[in-house]
Amino acid sequence: MLNQHGLQGHKQWLAEVQFLGVVDHPNLVKLIGYCAVDGDRGPQRLLVYEFMPNKSLDYHLFNRAFPPISWSVRLQIALAAAEGLAYLHEGLELQVIYRDFKASNVLLDEDFNPKLSDFGLAREGPSGEDTHVSTAVMGTHGYAAPDYIETGHLTAKSDVWSFGVVLYELITGRRSMERNHPKNEQKLLHWVKQFPAQSKKFSLIMDPRLKNKYSMTGAKMVAKLADSCLSKLAKDRPKMSEVAKILKQAMEFREEDGCVEPFEEDANDSEGEKKDDQKTELVSARRRMAHLTKLAEQTNVLRRKRYGETKAGDSM
Repeated sequence: MLNQHGLQGHKQWLAEVQFLGVVDHPNLVKLIGYCAVDGDRGPQRLLVYEFMPNKSLDYHLFNRAFPPISWSVRLQIALAAAEGLAYLHEGLELQVIYRDFKASNVLLDEDFNPKLSDFGLAREGPSGEDTHVSTAVMGTHGYAAPDYIETGHLTAKSDVWSFGVVLYELITGRRSMERNHPKNEQKLLHWVKQFPAQSKKFSLIMDPRLKNKYSMTGAKMVAKLADSCLSKLAKDRPKMSEVAKILKQAMEFREEDGCVEPFEEDANDSEGEKKDDQKTELVSARRRMAHLTKLAEQTNVLRRKRYGETKAGDSM
């Protein structure tokens, strides 16, 4: 039901009715019915979705009171959600940009099959020779693409960025923003940059609730995919159909070899640190030499001064 004091106003309610009334995909929630009444109590708006007994991905991924979602189920959810977005972007006569992809909008049925919900912020994509839709910046903090926030230019690649954020949430079991973590770990995307997929340190960001029951090869593939979705330039991000294709490949790695890798510094890191150490030692040596030279000069001045005073006393 419409919250009269919330952000989901009549315009967003109407957008949901319009979009859900025409789209048809197994990974998009079905609209059963709707109701609109304007009375003494103000506007009353109601949407009826199909029943989704397992609530949302957000509910199971971050709620420690429930058993963790297995790695294979996480990949299945990611793949199905990607196919839902690909349908909106590429499978309709008019492109639809979802604009609010996040874990809480991914609903789960009794078999944990995901369906995208909440189309209140969805917009038709650009048509003809247009490259983007200019619109007021809306969405959820931590999921909106930076280029969209800066310019208000909305494209399908804005959804791809949001999908990359959720991929890292699936990998780490952490929200895009976590206030209860140390300051340098509160922003998920900043934190994971310290542990790239190609490094020996990558396993440190894997969700500990998985208890190493995941494919390391598959996890690294998903992390690299997330990085491509989070490319700074929108044109460098993949299409959602390409994302789905890579996720299918990642699902083929079924071994559970996700043991914590021995923490060894990469050769490049070690070499770089060695050079830095050598540089630091050289600077320190130069400082010591300069300090010793200065002390020697002060000592010589003091000696000359004392010698001059002694010579003057002898002459007297």
